[in-house]
Amino acid sequence: MNLKINKDLLPMKGHYFLWNAGTAPIVPFMSVYARQLGLSSFIVGIIYTVLSFSGMLAKPLMGSLADKFQCRKLIFLVAQCVAAAAFFSMIFLPPIPQTKSLARAHFVCDAAEAGFEICRDNLDNYALTKIQSNVKEKDVICTMDCPFKARDWDIACKYWNISSSCERKTSRITFDARVPLNHSFQIDTCIYFRTPSVTIKQAQDIEPFCPLYHQITTDCDINCNAQVIDNMMTTTEQVTNVSDYHQFWLLLMVYLIAWIGQAVTVSVADTLCFQLLGHKPHKYGYQRMCGALGWGIFSIISGILVDQFSNADETDKNYVPVFGMGVAVLLLCVVVSYQIQYSHQAISSSILKDMCRLLTNIRILVFTLWCICMGLCTAMMWNFLFWHLEDLASKHSYETQACIKTIEGLVMGIQCLGGELPFFFLSSWILKRIGHVHAMSLVLLVMGVRFMFYSILVNPWWTLPIECLNGLTFGLFYATMASYASIVAPPGTETTTQGMVGAVFEGVGVSLGSFIAGLLLEEIGGSKTFRAFGIFALVACLIHALVQYLIQGSEKFRKDSVARYAAPQDAMFMFTEFDEDLQDS
Repeated sequence: MNLKINKDLLPMKGHYFLWNAGTAPIVPFMSVYARQLGLSSFIVGIIYTVLSFSGMLAKPLMGSLADKFQCRKLIFLVAQCVAAAAFFSMIFLPPIPQTKSLARAHFVCDAAEAGFEICRDNLDNYALTKIQSNVKEKDVICTMDCPFKARDWDIACKYWNISSSCERKTSRITFDARVPLNHSFQIDTCIYFRTPSVTIKQAQDIEPFCPLYHQITTDCDINCNAQVIDNMMTTTEQVTNVSDYHQFWLLLMVYLIAWIGQAVTVSVADTLCFQLLGHKPHKYGYQRMCGALGWGIFSIISGILVDQFSNADETDKNYVPVFGMGVAVLLLCVVVSYQIQYSHQAISSSILKDMCRLLTNIRILVFTLWCICMGLCTAMMWNFLFWHLEDLASKHSYETQACIKTIEGLVMGIQCLGGELPFFFLSSWILKRIGHVHAMSLVLLVMGVRFMFYSILVNPWWTLPIECLNGLTFGLFYATMASYASIVAPPGTETTTQGMVGAVFEGVGVSLGSFIAGLLLEEIGGSKTFRAFGIFALVACLIHALVQYLIQGSEKFRKDSVARYAAPQDAMFMFTEFDEDLQDS
């Protein structure tokens, strides 16, 4: 088998590699970065709905301008520069002001022992483990300021042996409690700390004892000499009226500019690629797999760097190094993209008329609905998979919290290197064997299975083998969608058609999916949300297969020679042999 490299395609390959290498350290972290800045899953879902809708408008609009004025390369380069500038601006985005309040400790002294408990609704299952692993001292000293009633003073003065403090009874009492952490325990969202001895006004080692039927219960303000306990007691109230904060609008504006620049770049890049490929659009996967390679390598690096530059004891992560690295690679991508050479093609005399005629075909309509279904599912995976993994690490797997970004980097790396890369390479062979129709049904089936696996995860590490399925759910899917759009595009409307398909997938599917996913994630949690999306994908697969079967069996649609899916037998004429594909790729 003779393997040749087409030198005319090298700048295109370089663009795909560098563009994906530059966006890999930024784009996947945008949702969790917004969470770190103080936004809820519902608000993030709304943001991604707006972003996707803006992409839907920008792609066909800029595509039409590029086709009409034959300025594809100019728009291509400007869009990359705009995206790079917006990505760099994300480093300086201020957080949403948060209202914080200090939780109170419930102190109890009874016949068994004295102690206090701290309860919080969002306390994860590993809160006590986090305290014990981060505090080196065997015992912690907590200063407690508690309201005391007259009856409480009577019990304390009689049984605590603090007669010197009883001369002047006040409404409050302040004491230092010795807390042995090895005698603490956690039940659900509450941690109980024993206080075997307290210090009141320099009186040492007073044992707080309360006999039967003489119990003291009170809620106290508390301050401990262990920062991790104080941090745990600090609750942050969720901001609901984010529209009142200029920080939110600044974030939305920067995200919007970055997203539009990214959407236009991807759409025009695919158009230029298919134009360079000429009558061999099935070789698109060979070019696009360079992007998968860049994304996979740099995503692994970026995940490790975020953990390395972040404090393991803090929840907030430091994204500055990887965002800066990504922007630097994107600027290099602009230089390489400038080297892409292409020839201007014929201009359609009526782009709008050609597009309307294309959309009246029933097979194109089914293809459009399939793109929307895939957009719904892709939104959940793109925008909230990391959100789900971080929730799992917090609730079920404490030891993974310090390395969660490394896990996320490996997730992206496996998605690309173990999934997308081989399937972009094999996409031509697969489409030749099974055709577009069966490929689309297969993608929906695997997407449903993939989401069902996510729904039963407990430990984030177990997501790594699942990511190999990304080759089918994105690699084969994207090659199928892009190549089909190129095949059906009327002459002179190539950029417009790619923009329209991207707009349907992202602007309708991803936009709607982001809104639904953000809402469900806040209401029912990540596991149940992934299960719901998985069931939807499996049902959509069955419906798609049934509709295609009915279309294939109809004589009316068999005679329709306008743009259509490639059935397996038709694909034999559309694609060349696999060994011939490898030449001049």
